[in-house]
Amino acid sequence: MTTRQMPSSLEIAQSAVLRPIDELAAGLGLLPEEVDLYGRFKAKIDLSLLDRLAASPDGRLIDVTAITPTRAGEGKTTTSVSLTQGLGHIGKDPVLCLREASLGPVFGIKGGAAGGGYAQVVPMEDMNLHFTGDIHAIGAANNLLAAMVEAHVLHGNKLGIDPLTISWRRCVDINDRALRDIVIGLGGRPNGYVRQSGFDITAASEVMAIVAVASNLNDLRRRLGAVTVAQTFDGEPVTAEQLRAAGAMTVLLKETIKPNLVQTLEGQPALVHCGPFANIAHGNNSLVADRVALKLGDYVVTESGFGADMGMEKFFDIVCRAGDLRPSAVVLVATVKALKHHGGAPDGGIEAIEVGALNLARHLGIIREFGLHAVVAVNRFPGDLEEEVERVRALALEQGAFAAEVNNAFEEGGAGAAALAEAVVAAADESNRFDYIYPLDASIEVKIEAIAKRVYGADGIFLLPAARARIEEFTKLGLGALPICMAKTHLSLSHDPALSNAPTGFTVTVRDLRAYTGAGWIVALCGDMQTMPGLGSSPAALKVDIDADGRTVGLF
Repeated sequence: MTTRQMPSSLEIAQSAVLRPIDELAAGLGLLPEEVDLYGRFKAKIDLSLLDRLAASPDGRLIDVTAITPTRAGEGKTTTSVSLTQGLGHIGKDPVLCLREASLGPVFGIKGGAAGGGYAQVVPMEDMNLHFTGDIHAIGAANNLLAAMVEAHVLHGNKLGIDPLTISWRRCVDINDRALRDIVIGLGGRPNGYVRQSGFDITAASEVMAIVAVASNLNDLRRRLGAVTVAQTFDGEPVTAEQLRAAGAMTVLLKETIKPNLVQTLEGQPALVHCGPFANIAHGNNSLVADRVALKLGDYVVTESGFGADMGMEKFFDIVCRAGDLRPSAVVLVATVKALKHHGGAPDGGIEAIEVGALNLARHLGIIREFGLHAVVAVNRFPGDLEEEVERVRALALEQGAFAAEVNNAFEEGGAGAAALAEAVVAAADESNRFDYIYPLDASIEVKIEAIAKRVYGADGIFLLPAARARIEEFTKLGLGALPICMAKTHLSLSHDPALSNAPTGFTVTVRDLRAYTGAGWIVALCGDMQTMPGLGSSPAALKVDIDADGRTVGLF
């Protein structure tokens, strides 16, 4: 382990020499007409590529997830980049797939979404700020629909919409707790009907979810039209198609559906596209990015948000099912700090690690539930003691991991993840018995219970009256065969963030459900989960600024 003083991640990114993106695209075999340049170092890939390469074999799909996150962060994105660079280091042709950064976390607590140290995707500043404008376009399409609903009700209401049933909320890509519950329409009849509404963060919007699972532009148009926004006075659902809003929404998103091509610090291609959160949405990059990557690389590294109980479960049960994808292996990120936290002694030693390893064991068990092999990546942080790192690695093997390797790429780049890459290749070469947690034809309640029991380790579920009413309503509307997207805290395997490590004897409380009829799933709201985060007392935005030379400082 090195002890040299490292520059900051932002300084490393700003000093990197990047390969022109058109050269990188050509090296991947992309045709000029399949690449739309966004400056010298960013591009969008036209989906016509999928038709041209339809007969080409797919690469191996590797999902990167983690144990239950802590507020210190486990470096899952850094590990995803590390593995990609490590695969390149050992002579493979990998493609990385990541989500786009939301401004909410960038200016909140979590920070950016480009990796860190010498394991990054660049240009880092662009990725963490406006990038190619995708998230803004998603917000615009979402809010256009909201405006068209209000206009329809005010100007004659031909569809007979009951204003009190309008469920479509506005969104904005900033953490703003004051917008969670608001009153709109104040100021008299010209301003619409007074009613309660609210904002979600854009990452939690159904439009974000739709873009992330749409297979092409026509499918995007169909899904947007299927969005349910309200009910009539007779109780019938009203869709965006009936409001004639889906066409204009699709036009706003014509470029957004194309995956964005950038690169790692070591020149491997990275597709960065869509940004749904994993605690309040399905937590994965776009399906089209995965499909494109599988045609371009022999190994595709795709990251799922938060832990195996969150983004990974949703990737397998929702995204893989929708896209007919079959993963080859899973990388589970663990750290010394996180296991000490779960062991109840953040400043403790080996004993705390061994207690916290119960959480690691539970996540390995979740991966086995899906029939896949897990490689544990012990992401080394500066200051980690060698004996503690090795103890985590040994515990992972004792608990059934296919392999466990230390990731040093933060300080060493791809060379520091070479052993991890070799282990992942070996795991991906093994046969597996991948299957889903629940069948689609099970009832809504049974599917929720299957996730709670088989994934979270709960004794069962408790449905509040509002949730039971929604289940009855959605079943009558013919939505019972949709998959489930659980919205719950990421800080616990349960719905309660206070239950750390590997809790037992708990019941998951479901307070309400939402039908995402365009995206194609039902969202189950668990515990106190909010779909609009708020800024803390010391948000990251306080550190972001411009220096005397006009360079950005403070991003991380």
